[in-house]
Amino acid sequence: MSFGVIRCGRLAATVLGGLQVSANGDLANWATPGRAFGMGGAMDLCNGARNVIVAMDLTTKDGQPKIVNQCSFPLTAVRCVNHIVTERCVIDVTKEGLVLSELRKGHTVEEIQAAVEPTLIVSPALKEMEED
Repeated sequence: MSFGVIRCGRLAATVLGGLQVSANGDLANWATPGRAFGMGGAMDLCNGARNVIVAMDLTTKDGQPKIVNQCSFPLTAVRCVNHIVTERCVIDVTKEGLVLSELRKGHTVEEIQAAVEPTLIVSPALKEMEED
C-alpha cells in the first residue's frame, strides 16, 4: 500500500492492535513501560484513515483496563479511534462518549463496565455480537 494514499486520507478504514484506548479515542499501541518497539507505520495509518478500528483484548492479562480515561502509555495518535472491537464487546467512540453497541453472548453490560475505566453509554440498539 502506498503511503501517499494513506497520507492523503483516501484510506477508508484501518484495523490496528492496541495497548490502550482513552475515553476520547486516543490510541497507544507501540510501547509499554520498559519495552519500546517503535511506532512503525501506525501513526500514518491512524492519521490517514477515515475510520480507525482497534482490535484488542478488553483487559490486560492481569485484569487491568485497556480502555482508560487517559492513556498512560506513549500515544500513537490523538482522537483517532472510531471503534474498539474486543473479545467481549464492541464500543464506538463518539462525541458524546464511549457507546457500548454490541455484546458477546454470555456477557453483561455490568461486566463490561466493571472492566473499563470510563463510564459507558449503553446504546438503545445494543445487540448481540455475530459469531461464525
